[in-house]
Amino acid sequence: MSVSTAPAAGQARAPAPARLANKLNWLRAGVLGSNDGIVSTAGIVMGVAGATADSNTLLIAGLAGLVAGALSMAGGEYVSVSSQRDTELAAVAEVQSTLCESPDMALAALAQAYRDKGLEPDLADRVAQALTDHDAVSAQVEAHLGISADQPTSPWQAARASLLAFVIGALVPLSAMVMAPPASRVWCTMAAVVVALVLTGAVSARLGRASVVVGIARNVAVGLLTMGLTYGIGHLIGVGL
Repeated sequence: MSVSTAPAAGQARAPAPARLANKLNWLRAGVLGSNDGIVSTAGIVMGVAGATADSNTLLIAGLAGLVAGALSMAGGEYVSVSSQRDTELAAVAEVQSTLCESPDMALAALAQAYRDKGLEPDLADRVAQALTDHDAVSAQVEAHLGISADQPTSPWQAARASLLAFVIGALVPLSAMVMAPPASRVWCTMAAVVVALVLTGAVSARLGRASVVVGIARNVAVGLLTMGLTYGIGHLIGVGL
């Protein structure tokens, strides 16, 4: 069966979660990188602050943690997303092979996929045919695999977002610690970190469509626990020295 015109807008292409996921990939990596930068660097500077009040030592420790953490986050995201991209490309290649060997079977499976989504059989057949005529590979991978054939996940995009976000996040506790008066630097750092974690917790919850209150509470609790433990350990070491 063949048609010469595509179905009306809204019928020809079902929503493709993969397209939105790919567009949000850099944002997800950025939020996670920022959150890690805040918590890990806060832990480092609070631990050092528990052991010593020397500003130069705090700055060096914080900068070392910032550089190491940013590179680690970027490298981890690159490796992880590269593996995901390789899997996606392999799946697309398999679909291309199937289309070459059994195009009729692939078309029938695509039509069935749209029937399963709730379209009437005749409409599902027409939609499947129209999408196949337009871009058979994209139609198949989006319907069956939930990925985008023309917009594969970008590891470099995720790595850049993670690196930049980690640096921005790490600067919050580091700046608060080295710029605040010595007598109040610990409390200023804790306040700055809590505010930053409220923001990243809210954004993370929104992206994950979860409870904002729960996301913020969990984020802040982890941050406070990290700072409290590292400060306590640093204080014990400092007293011992």
